[in-house]
Amino acid sequence: MSAQNLPSVSIIGCGWLGKPLAATLNQHGVSVIATTQSSDKFADIETTGAKAALLSLPLLSANLDSAQENVQQEVFNQQCMIICLPPQIKHGKKDYPDKIKQLVTYAEQQTVEKIILISSTAVYGGLSGDVAEDTPLDYNAAKVAILAEAEQAALAFKGQSVVLRLAGLVGPNRHPGRFLTANRQLANSEVAINLIHLDDVIGLLLSLIKSDAPTGIFNGVNDIHLSKQNFYQQAAKALSLPLPSFSQANTPLPSKVVLGAKAKTQLNYKMKHDDLLAWVTLGEQ
Repeated sequence: MSAQNLPSVSIIGCGWLGKPLAATLNQHGVSVIATTQSSDKFADIETTGAKAALLSLPLLSANLDSAQENVQQEVFNQQCMIICLPPQIKHGKKDYPDKIKQLVTYAEQQTVEKIILISSTAVYGGLSGDVAEDTPLDYNAAKVAILAEAEQAALAFKGQSVVLRLAGLVGPNRHPGRFLTANRQLANSEVAINLIHLDDVIGLLLSLIKSDAPTGIFNGVNDIHLSKQNFYQQAAKALSLPLPSFSQANTPLPSKVVLGAKAKTQLNYKMKHDDLLAWVTLGEQ
């Protein structure tokens, strides 16, 4: 894939996903500007080849000096904007949709042509069985209304818009063998896992940022949906860690399987780590 196929990109939130994404885009010859809330992270971001920029939400234009305004203009003058902000719902925050709406407003005022919002398959909370992009959501479930409102704000962008709903993230420094503790009895042993490797998230994003890529909502998830007990015990074994134990006494939660066929079909994308069990058994990655 050459730079001619890819637009200039701004990455809003350069963390565990944003930083390797910036590095990959740079390797493809793509111009990248990546934002952070702390100037202390500039040097780390710039090791990827991206230009670092300070951006805190909500944006308060009245308090910006001319240098900050220039940086802000540059962030919103890239052809594609990828929003990688954590919703922070677990920390009691409810302003995630407002932040996305503000980013969309600024993007519409400048030259952004496409917005890609990194969302979560947590938006399927409260559902069971197979769920796909067109499955009606349960707005009474925790988190769902907040995530869905943010998604709709991104999809309302006047240019091209994409929502990529990611399953649980695994990859460097996120080996699932370390996810569950062996010090207590865990419930819901038969619930299906829904995960995706970082390499495949980046692969999907490389396909989605192209100007002729389809728009709308896509799930990012690997095909393997083993039981929670089976998968996490094998993952812990791969790292020679104590196996997490599961209680069979609790009433199990309904299992949910997130389907990822739409992204693979419409983007003609082949997963690099579709068999995540094969990946985890290699040990620390």
